[in-house]
Amino acid sequence: ESSRLENGLTLLATVGSTAPFVGLLGTVWGIYHALIRIGASGQASIDVVAGPVGEALIMTAIGLAVAIPAVLAYNFFVRLNRVTNAKFDTFAHDLHDFFATGSRVGEVKGK
Repeated sequence: ESSRLENGLTLLATVGSTAPFVGLLGTVWGIYHALIRIGASGQASIDVVAGPVGEALIMTAIGLAVAIPAVLAYNFFVRLNRVTNAKFDTFAHDLHDFFATGSRVGEVKGK
């Protein structure tokens, strides 16, 4: 049952951990293009650099916008999985005690 609860967690962990790097790759790519434009124009004016640097920042933001919810969802589901497993364990122990002793957990015989 635990393995069924963990389905999809690997994908969430992978997306959460790699999305910032994809955003960083976009940032490096955008800055590279900004430098190429500076070299081609021979001047470092804001109108030459603004477009590629803006694209670079957008890529960073997209990477973070994907990673942050994925990591939050991963942590939520890992916690939910632990709580559910703990409840299953408690139920299994209570059921075993019921069949072994014939009474519920915490119930005193003779009352």
